[in-house]
Amino acid sequence: LPGEEMQVDYGEGAPTRVPGSDRYRKHRLFVATLRYSRASFRCVVWKSSQQIWAELHEQALRYFGGCPQYVVLDNLKEGVLKPDLYEPDLNPVYAAALAHYGVVADPARVRDPNRKGTVEHAIGHTQATALKGRRFESIEAQNEFLAHWEKSWASKRIHGTERRQVQAMFEEERSHLKPLPVLGMQYFDEAVRTVCDDSCVRVDHSSYAARPANIGSKVLVRIYAQRIEIRDMHTRALLRTHAKAERPGTVILPMEERVFNPSRETRLILRQAGEIGEHASRLCELLFAIEGRVGQRKLWGIVGLMRRYPAHCINAACAQALEQGVYSYKRVLALTEALFAQAMAAIEATCGEAPAAGAHALTQQHELIRDAEEYSDLFALAAATANTTTNNNAPGVQP
Repeated sequence: LPGEEMQVDYGEGAPTRVPGSDRYRKHRLFVATLRYSRASFRCVVWKSSQQIWAELHEQALRYFGGCPQYVVLDNLKEGVLKPDLYEPDLNPVYAAALAHYGVVADPARVRDPNRKGTVEHAIGHTQATALKGRRFESIEAQNEFLAHWEKSWASKRIHGTERRQVQAMFEEERSHLKPLPVLGMQYFDEAVRTVCDDSCVRVDHSSYAARPANIGSKVLVRIYAQRIEIRDMHTRALLRTHAKAERPGTVILPMEERVFNPSRETRLILRQAGEIGEHASRLCELLFAIEGRVGQRKLWGIVGLMRRYPAHCINAACAQALEQGVYSYKRVLALTEALFAQAMAAIEATCGEAPAAGAHALTQQHELIRDAEEYSDLFALAAATANTTTNNNAPGVQP
């Protein structure tokens, strides 16, 4: 029926010059064809991906000026992760794009290309008519040629089966297409994250509140250009939405959701801080009391300074931070580096004093130092003894 079905598939485009070289390579030809009118959208791309596959669908719908009820495709990985006759597992980005436009995906049966014979014929028709024997210097030039060919020739032809002009059938079908949404699709990346013991998930070195997800559970995180969505792992239900942090290290967690009861990890950190010194232990306790479990990363940073600096420098730096009222890992790091540099400078100053005259001169005369001729005689005797031993051990020589 008009406005009911659209078929999509990839083919092979004409040879195109690879940017920056003299080589020509064929790339992927995307074709979307409306089943009723046979009107087609054609676009070539160098490579495909989950997002590019969804973006090509979006361009096709914008080109037609409306949305069909469903789209028929084969089981390529960009669209279908796991083929199934009744419940195929769609790519999440592709599924979200179709849901945004109100279109349903209808993957064809595996190894059944006749289900989408209309677009298969459109690809063959494009290759045999528009692109046959042609070469292009850029992918943009090929897309411009295809758009001109579609407008000037393909849409004005009389279709062999229907015996009607393609453009006339499309004008009839246009009013049956569903209207387009005002805004385009917002694309995202998906990642699986584990809720840490501070009730947050880590995304790009920043922390985001994940409640009502339980600590230790896995959640699905959708990363958009300007926001973060946290969803249930199984139902994909939306749990939380946050504005995306502008810089790494940001913590987006309301005070009322912070966890202040110490965990086993907290006790481990505080025990290691106590091994550094009294002031380090006090500073870590204050940091935990102020920020809760979400501040444990700062505590790990302070304790981790032990791998590079002496404990007494770190403890002294923590004492200065407590005195200044600045409870920060970066402040402790800066103070530790300054104290360590001062200590090294003092050591170099002590070791760099001018030595006494003759302190490093080599002793040439001593009762234990023999004359050089005696050492020469000793080496000659050892060489003669070695030669005699070798000749006695030779085959056929009687001792």
